[in-house]
Amino acid sequence: MVVEIAAVVLSWRLEPTYDTLLYAVFGLTTVGAGAVIAQRRPENPIGWLFCGFGLLNTVTSDLLQGWGLRAATEGWPGGPLAEWISSSSWLTSGYGWTLTFLLFPTGRLPGPRWRLVPWTGAAGLVLGTAAWSLSPDRGRDFVGGRNPWAVESLPTGLLLAVGMPLFLGSLIAAVLSLAVRFRNTSGLERQQLKWFVLAACVAGVALPMSFALWYVTPVAGVLAAVALSGLPLAAGAAILRYRLYDIDLFISRTVAYATLTVSLAAAYVVLIIALGTLFGRSSGWATAAATVVCAILFHPLRRRIQDAVDRRFNRSRYDALRRMAAFLDDVRGGRRAPEDVQTVLRDIFADPHLELLMFLPESQRYVDLAGNPRYDDDRHRIAIERGAQPIGVVLHNSKAEFSPELLRRVVEEGGLAVEIARLRAEVRLQLSEVEASRARIVAAGHAERRRIERDLHDGAQQRLVSIGLALRHAQHQLGSSADAVGSTLDRAVAEVSVAIGELRELARGLPPTQLDAGLAPAFHDLARRAPLPVSVDVPSERFEPGVEAAAYFICCEGLTNAVKHANATRVDLAVRCHQQRLLVTVKDDGAGGADAAQGTGLTGLADRVAALGGTFHIDSTPGKGTTLTAELPCGS
Repeated sequence: MVVEIAAVVLSWRLEPTYDTLLYAVFGLTTVGAGAVIAQRRPENPIGWLFCGFGLLNTVTSDLLQGWGLRAATEGWPGGPLAEWISSSSWLTSGYGWTLTFLLFPTGRLPGPRWRLVPWTGAAGLVLGTAAWSLSPDRGRDFVGGRNPWAVESLPTGLLLAVGMPLFLGSLIAAVLSLAVRFRNTSGLERQQLKWFVLAACVAGVALPMSFALWYVTPVAGVLAAVALSGLPLAAGAAILRYRLYDIDLFISRTVAYATLTVSLAAAYVVLIIALGTLFGRSSGWATAAATVVCAILFHPLRRRIQDAVDRRFNRSRYDALRRMAAFLDDVRGGRRAPEDVQTVLRDIFADPHLELLMFLPESQRYVDLAGNPRYDDDRHRIAIERGAQPIGVVLHNSKAEFSPELLRRVVEEGGLAVEIARLRAEVRLQLSEVEASRARIVAAGHAERRRIERDLHDGAQQRLVSIGLALRHAQHQLGSSADAVGSTLDRAVAEVSVAIGELRELARGLPPTQLDAGLAPAFHDLARRAPLPVSVDVPSERFEPGVEAAAYFICCEGLTNAVKHANATRVDLAVRCHQQRLLVTVKDDGAGGADAAQGTGLTGLADRVAALGGTFHIDSTPGKGTTLTAELPCGS
């Protein structure tokens, strides 16, 4: 970077500005890409090769050229020598690209037979550099118009005629090695080659054109600098595997839009000529009509050209989208189920372990196609979104070789099947939750009936039987002793009192009679009977009986848990009505750690609230108390 800055300073205003800046960018790009590759992939010689010939090119071509220009204008020493070295250094840079083509992307030659190519290129480099640097015909490369180191007696033409074919032949052979590698490889290495081959094709067209037009137009220098700058960037992106699979899309879009541009331009010219003969060459109607026709043709022509290009250059994308479109036709025709979209994706991307999970916005969780909740695993994830809303996620193994962007596009193309499958999965999940809730309610009802039956049979029923027997015994004793009768009746009354107490105990889980007067009296009664301080904040207005009963049982359960399990010292009961929703809150300062999965009480409350169309939430951090919150619809 220091050398390049010095070169820019020396050359400033002594040559076209674009020439100074563009070749500085090329030098920094080459060395920068080489440094990154050498740091991330030190075993790959391409990084060190970029650093080496990039630095050499910066010193010889840029710095010495600037020194020669500055010396010629300000009389500095060594100007002709600097110009001589600078004018002959381009062959060294070209040999660096020959080695790059041969070694890309693995850092090894394609095979033992290719060892002859770099030696042939080196021989051509030596002969070509000697002929070029010592030729009297190179005077145009010097400010003075003459090569001071020219050797008239040296057959430079012969040396150049021998050296340049060797040099260019090795360069062409190195380019052909890329084609051989591309044909013999697949998967990751093929994707790497696509990056570099694209840049090499651009350079392969631009560099011969710039070489032929070097002394004709300054555009040749710009063309060469831009084409050369793309090579190290493409090589770095491929070797470091940065967004590797985007290259297919980039190639197809480049070819498609280039073809579209040429087609529309040709159509525009033809229409202008045809309409010009009709309306006159200077008529504005001809231009307007041609513009409108091209605008109308743009979208259908772009789609047709893109399909044709994808069929040729991006076959995987074309086949994937075509197979998904065929699947959607089967879904619309009722020949396949929407849930088969996962099977189709597995077939398209040849990944039998690929799995599509759908995002349910209401429950904020991911489920599989059967509606079963799924959790994170160690597989790779590709999020699928539409706009800013998540649709789902695709899980795949790390060895799956496909483009994430292509996968997103295919899933988006199959959006109809995914949406239907998601809705059906959501319905299945809700049905399973309803069935589980119904089963829990039925089981709880059976258990409660058995408990009441057992308690009545073992307790109150036996007590009443005993009272009946005692009264029968009193009947027999009436005729014998009044004192005995009185004692027997006292025992019978005592038994009745015990039976009444047991019946009250059995009825404790039912809403008290105070609920007939509203939530406020019932909650205050709960607070009076509680063995710890309870604050009550309840409105005096009345609500639907079912809602009031649910709110009462929520508070009863929360209060019971605070006393029996949480060792709380205080409980706060609060009810608030807001926007036709009744918010019921039970908060204690106990031990916390309550879990609905460990007890039937909280699960039963959640089922009761869900049956009314409400939501139930438990916030119970260990050591920080428990807060039960329920929202119940209370609109008229």
